[in-house]
Amino acid sequence: MERTRGIAEAVSAVRRGELIVLPTDTVYGVGADAFTPPAVNALLEAKGRGREMPPPVLVGSVRAAAALVDDLGTYGQDLIDEFWPGALTLVCRANPNLIWDLGETKGTVAVRMPMHELAVEVLKETGPLAVSSANLTGRAAARDAGEAAEMLGESVSVYLDGGASGHADPSTILDLTGPVPRLLRAGAIPEDKIRSIVGVLLTDEDEPDKPDELDASAEAASDAESTKPSLTKGETAEARDVPAEPASDAQPAQPSLTKGEVTEVRDAPAEAPADTESTKPSLTKGEAAEAPDEPAEPAADAAEPAAKPSLAKNEPTTDREP
Repeated sequence: MERTRGIAEAVSAVRRGELIVLPTDTVYGVGADAFTPPAVNALLEAKGRGREMPPPVLVGSVRAAAALVDDLGTYGQDLIDEFWPGALTLVCRANPNLIWDLGETKGTVAVRMPMHELAVEVLKETGPLAVSSANLTGRAAARDAGEAAEMLGESVSVYLDGGASGHADPSTILDLTGPVPRLLRAGAIPEDKIRSIVGVLLTDEDEPDKPDELDASAEAASDAESTKPSLTKGETAEARDVPAEPASDAQPAQPSLTKGEVTEVRDAPAEAPADTESTKPSLTKGEAAEAPDEPAEPAADAAEPAAKPSLAKNEPTTDREP
């Protein structure tokens, strides 16, 4: 009877736009109606968090989760079949037709179905709840209703006491918005079990190459192509409006140009070959490659290698969510 009354009071509080605390299979969570923006804002304020840290959404069924998500990706359904209900939070593209405001989600939603009888019973009555760990930001997540009440106090209308939570570890968070699943937070479900489903799993250790490394690779390729000198970044071979100097009796061969330089010689008269050929001159900073009787046009700047894109994409900030 007490359980039934507690659930009824919690459901009524949610419908009034108030906050509740409920147990889950990981840690205790503080929840609000996901489709009532003032309630979601009250949740963030109670924890001392900003909109840049939007809360995940707990659901009472897989069908409810499917209504919130636009695309589960390649492995979403397999992960749900294996680990739901359970301690796995999936970050997916949110259904663009939904009218809600969880914060700065960047078009994504983090969704989970907990494996806790009382929590699921409440969620089936209330519908999806925005739920974050029941604690003040920066402090340890509450393991029972008493710890939650000590931190959140009167900001919460109803505290559902389900005893100690299942375990102290928060849920594992997996990002499915990219082509390859990415581990955003290690948690109750071990990484090796995730890999058994998805195969390749990106982690924080998978960082893109640094720009310096890309520059070194480009320079090495240029050196391998030719040992001839090149202009440094930002320099151009300028010779516009400068008359050409008369050729000497022994004409040096034209210097070769490296990648990014252009020297055009149009309609220039041919010179008689010299008896002896001198060593090729090299270009130094600020010098122009000049051709007889025709000014050279400025060279294009050497193309810089583009930085290798980061794999990481649209990842939400989390704070030990349940």
